[in-house]
Amino acid sequence: MATRHQVRESIVGLLYAGDIGNAGIDKFIDELFEEKKIRNLQKDFALSLYNGIKDNLTAVDLAINKHLKEWDLNQIGTVERAILRLGAYEILYTELDNAVVINEAIELAKKLCNETSPKFVNGVLDAISKEEVL
Repeated sequence: MATRHQVRESIVGLLYAGDIGNAGIDKFIDELFEEKKIRNLQKDFALSLYNGIKDNLTAVDLAINKHLKEWDLNQIGTVERAILRLGAYEILYTELDNAVVINEAIELAKKLCNETSPKFVNGVLDAISKEEVL
């Protein structure tokens, strides 16, 4: 059984694949989840994240863009963009504790990106979480 962290890592992979041009990735979601042992409640969690991000992509991207000081969302790395989209979606649209969401995103950035990415991801998501509370 996959952990929520592994689910999030898989969602980042799906978002990344879609972002680099694999428009048909949705056809392979069930296979990917089965390969990663994402089943039952974890599969429901994964699908709610993935579909929620897709359904609210414009609002999620606007929230991220608002807190990118020197860049546009399309100028940052594809993996960082996927991590930010996941984190921003969870902050804006779920009841999960923002600190947990941000920590998960930082851990994903540490594992999947370069050494400056965790600080960058933390800064953007922290700004979104503070604005969301106001």
